[in-house]
Amino acid sequence: MAPTGHDSKQRDGLRDRRRATTGRAARAILALTLALGFLAAAAPAEARKYPKIFGSIELFSKKVTRFPKWVGMVDRFQDGAKTCDSATCTTKGWKEFIAGLQGKDLQTQLKEVHRAMNAKRYILDIKNWGEEDYWATPYQFLKKNGDCEDYAISKYMALKALGVPVEDMRVVALKDLNLRIGHAVLVVYVGDEPMLLDNQISSVVPANSIRHYEPVFSINETGWWLHRR
Repeated sequence: MAPTGHDSKQRDGLRDRRRATTGRAARAILALTLALGFLAAAAPAEARKYPKIFGSIELFSKKVTRFPKWVGMVDRFQDGAKTCDSATCTTKGWKEFIAGLQGKDLQTQLKEVHRAMNAKRYILDIKNWGEEDYWATPYQFLKKNGDCEDYAISKYMALKALGVPVEDMRVVALKDLNLRIGHAVLVVYVGDEPMLLDNQISSVVPANSIRHYEPVFSINETGWWLHRR
């Protein structure tokens, strides 16, 4: 049966409604796409992921107050230039040393900081401070030398003064499985490579090239990490 004029008008109206609906849907999809694109552009970049060191599993915490020796050292160092006791610490040479490395490339800074601090004499805390475990500031280390964590701390603070982000560095307390003793080192992340600054090794080397170290915890001014195999 031939369509009537009324049927033709209904079909035309239905097509118009479909077109309008399709147009609204297309505009809605476009608006959503633009909005999602804006949100993606506005979203902060994902936090940097640091490679694991010495093949360990790392559990992070911000509660550095659990490490009073570290916190106390940081506080003393911040006040050290004003309150340094000449009998136990010195600022002599620190500013000049830092100034001499300003503007150098990172590899040079790592190498020179490592070399300069490793030139200091190793001395046990019990002999130096009358304590089994004392975490000295760099000013104290310059005056009285120190043991393994003092080397690591002084390298950390020197590199921090040179502009290396504290997020890219950790003082690592570990077990030396060869010597069967506790030890401490500095790890600096250079790109995706954790580099080791160790007072027992004369050069800066990739941390993960050392197989006889078992990390216990690591720390910087942002937090600390518990290490597990």
